[in-house]
Amino acid sequence: MGSAGDGGAAAWSAAEVAVGGAAPADHGAGGDQGVWPAAPWPGASWPPADQPAQPAPARGMSRRVVWSVLVAAAVVGVVVSLVLTLVVGSGDDGPAAAASASPPTSDAGVSQQGDPDTSPPPTATPTGTPSPTGPELPAGYEEYEDAEGFRIAIPKGWSRTTVPSQYGIAVVNYRSADDERRLQVYQVSEESPDASFDLYLSEETAKPDGFEKLSLQNLDDGEYTGTRLEYLADTIKGEPDVGRWHVYDERFVASDGSIYAIAAYGPDADGRDDELELLTTALEGFCPPYACEPASVD
Repeated sequence: MGSAGDGGAAAWSAAEVAVGGAAPADHGAGGDQGVWPAAPWPGASWPPADQPAQPAPARGMSRRVVWSVLVAAAVVGVVVSLVLTLVVGSGDDGPAAAASASPPTSDAGVSQQGDPDTSPPPTATPTGTPSPTGPELPAGYEEYEDAEGFRIAIPKGWSRTTVPSQYGIAVVNYRSADDERRLQVYQVSEESPDASFDLYLSEETAKPDGFEKLSLQNLDDGEYTGTRLEYLADTIKGEPDVGRWHVYDERFVASDGSIYAIAAYGPDADGRDDELELLTTALEGFCPPYACEPASVD
C-alpha cells in the first residue's frame, strides 16, 4: 500500500507488521523491492553463506494473545466484584436495609374534600371493633357495601360518584335525587383528627366562599377518637346553588387504625337536624375497608 509520492516503492504499514502479517511479494511497479533476487549461478544460495542473514522484522503481539489477556482480565474483575459484594453485603442492618425499614418523610398535606394530599400512613389508637351484624338504622336508611371496601349506612335511593384521591381510598360522594344533600367519605392523611383540622382551619388552606366556622368539638372518650367541625358556606364546589350550605365534617380513627372523614351537606334553610342525622347514622354504620364481615341481607 504505497503512497503516490514514493516512486512506486511499497511501504509496509505499521498495522500489517503489528498483527504479524507477511510482507507482500509485489507492490506495484517497483515490485522487486521486498523480495530476494534469483541466485546468479546454479547451486549458489542467496545471500552468500558467509553473509549473516538479515533478521526478520519484529512481529507484534498476535490477536489470539491479545484476546486471551482481555478475557482473563474480565474474569478477574468479575471474581473481585463477587468477593466485594459478599463482604460488604454480609451485614444484617446496613444503610440500605435501614433506609428501607424507615418510613418515608414528607410534609403533611391538607385532607380537603376531594383532594387529600400524599402522606405516610397515619398511626393512631383504633376505635372499638364494629359489630358484624350492623346497627339498627332509622327508617329510610340501608347498609351499603361500597366498591372501595368499606361499609356505611346511607339513605335509600341515593346515587354514588367518586373522585380520585392522592391518598388512600377514592373520595366517595353519595347524593340525594335533587342533589341538595350530600354525604362524603374519604381517607385522611394527617396523623390525627385534630392535626387534620388544625391544618384545614389554618390561614394557608383555602376555604369555600362564605366559610363560617360554627363549632369544633373533640369527641375523644377513651374508646372513640374523633373531632367534629360544623360550618356554613355560601357555595360548595361542584354542588348546586341552594343558598347557604350547612356542613358537619367529622374525622375519626376507625377500627383499622386509619383516619377517615365523613361529611354531611345540606341547605341551611331547612334546619340543621337533617345533616346531623345523616352524619351520625353514617358513622354508626361505618366499617373501614375489608375490616368487617359482609352485612346481613334481610
